[in-house]
Amino acid sequence: MNRRTLLGALAGAAVTVPALSACSSGITSLDSTGTTSGGGGSSKSGVTIGTANFTENQVLGYLYAAVLEAAGVKVTVRPNLGTREILIPALKGGDIDLLPEYQGALLHYLDPKATATEEGEMQNALAIALPAGLQILPYGMAEDSDAFVVTQETAKKYGLASLADLKKQNGKLVIGAAPEVKKRQVGVVGLKDVYGVEFKEFKSLDSSGPLVKGALKKGDVDVANLFTTDTDIQANDWVVLTDPKNLIPGQHVVPLIADRKADSTVRKALAELGNVLTTAQLTELNRQVDKDKKDPEDVANTYAKQHGLAR
Repeated sequence: MNRRTLLGALAGAAVTVPALSACSSGITSLDSTGTTSGGGGSSKSGVTIGTANFTENQVLGYLYAAVLEAAGVKVTVRPNLGTREILIPALKGGDIDLLPEYQGALLHYLDPKATATEEGEMQNALAIALPAGLQILPYGMAEDSDAFVVTQETAKKYGLASLADLKKQNGKLVIGAAPEVKKRQVGVVGLKDVYGVEFKEFKSLDSSGPLVKGALKKGDVDVANLFTTDTDIQANDWVVLTDPKNLIPGQHVVPLIADRKADSTVRKALAELGNVLTTAQLTELNRQVDKDKKDPEDVANTYAKQHGLAR
């Protein structure tokens, strides 16, 4: 499947679906009523998992594959397909059936004016905003948020501790991020709307990858959009700018699936993974791929076996 074919898939219109009920732990219960938009799906013919173009999402995709295969589901993984602008139409159009998502980022993609920030509220808002034929499953414990990061030197030079401080340097600083961040609410648009921030330049790089981190190290960009589970933040002693106005919503990992494949076998397997995988563990899996140069599929399979999720 090439990018042109994926881009050509049709995105459906948003429809209202039943709200989700969250249990006290914050993770939607598999046994709760009204947890999804529909029923009658079947994974008997197999499930195709797509992933975005960054390490963590690929790891999550292979984790999904490991637990589904252990449950007897035939799985195909198509990693590194691109951004939501490609993945959501592909999911709706049938090129893929399932992908790992993040609550807040997905909600703002579907509804840029959404105001929900609490996990249960976002789950309900997502259920309403999703295109017909798609549904979210129970969200897990693991969370990975966006972060806007500067070096210690830049923080001291410009007096930066929070996103609000960036306004004092309007027109002076260069931001580096994945191309889509330029048009997203949790990105350049929101930084201007919420904090009044205007940058000297936007450099299109990658999603918390070697390009944007290399540019930050070299000083080619002053501010970088990274993920909070990126181990390079702590390793380089970079400063994560605080978010006093809550521009960045919570980002628990949540499976996004087509109704046609969302049967009880898939639901149960992915719910079990969500109840086991923690943020710290996900961060470590990212480190093994990015730093130890291990294959993301091998890393995911090893984790699943170690935690009793696969044979």
